[in-house]
Amino acid sequence: MTTVIKIGGSLEADPHRRRALLTAIGDGAHGRCIVVPGGGAFADAVRAAQARERFGDAEAHRRALDAMSDAAGIFRGIEPRLAQSLEPWAETAPARIRVWNPRGLRGGHPDIPETWDVTSDSLALWLATRIRAERCVLVKSIDVPQGQDPVALAQEGIVDGAFPGFAAKFEGAIEIWGPQCRVAVETRTAA
Repeated sequence: MTTVIKIGGSLEADPHRRRALLTAIGDGAHGRCIVVPGGGAFADAVRAAQARERFGDAEAHRRALDAMSDAAGIFRGIEPRLAQSLEPWAETAPARIRVWNPRGLRGGHPDIPETWDVTSDSLALWLATRIRAERCVLVKSIDVPQGQDPVALAQEGIVDGAFPGFAAKFEGAIEIWGPQCRVAVETRTAA
């Protein structure tokens, strides 16, 4: 089983939890994994620069990918057993545990809008769909109530606006891990 685990940038505020999670992944506690880093403070700096310099969303998206790339480097510094992966969908003999560096998407991809509606949450689902992962986990700094669907999560600002569309394309299980509880996201589709 392959799991995509997105570790939110908000976990920068809880470095012990982030380190423990990365160590557990390195130990193989979650099986075959690809870690997707949130942009954290790097992405916040992009938002601030966009407001100050007034560049467009496409440029902001590319800089946010760079922010995620920088976070991937930090994750590898915390857990050196993570192998860097630029294109996990193209690997013929993938490492058991790796961290995705999304810098390769800077040139754009037809499935990914270049707006703030797409953050690392949706990119994790896009990657999980692309590699046919069985599960996609979003690690958040907050707990979410049981029984939430992707639309409700987006409306509450827990995930980005594009998340429901990416969730509809993903055939695996989606979970959100908060500090105290792990919740399955309701992804039932109408018959």
